[in-house]
Amino acid sequence: MIVAFSVQPSGEPSDPALARDLGEGADSASVHNAVAAAVRVVRESGLPTRTSSMFTEIEGEWEEVMEVVRRATAEAGRYGSRVSLVLKADIRPGRSSELDGKVERLQQALDRLERR
Repeated sequence: MIVAFSVQPSGEPSDPALARDLGEGADSASVHNAVAAAVRVVRESGLPTRTSSMFTEIEGEWEEVMEVVRRATAEAGRYGSRVSLVLKADIRPGRSSELDGKVERLQQALDRLERR
């Protein structure tokens, strides 16, 4: 399965040791540190992953993917008193390497359309 998810904490950090580091040019709505902490959990899982400006995708078996999402959400939750989680899953038993395979098939379809 592939899961695309996004986490966003809000409110005061549940871990008082964590202050939102706004950094130069950032605004008070920025959650980049929380997102970075969540993405680190995903990348350290060893599962295939891809991160874009709005979502992180992760591929694997149901139990292992959902456990990583749970841990990443908990990590982001340290930066707020609540967390919003958006999750979309593509469940296709028996398939693997779809994180890249789907993109490759899309590119092939685009190439065919351009040749018309």
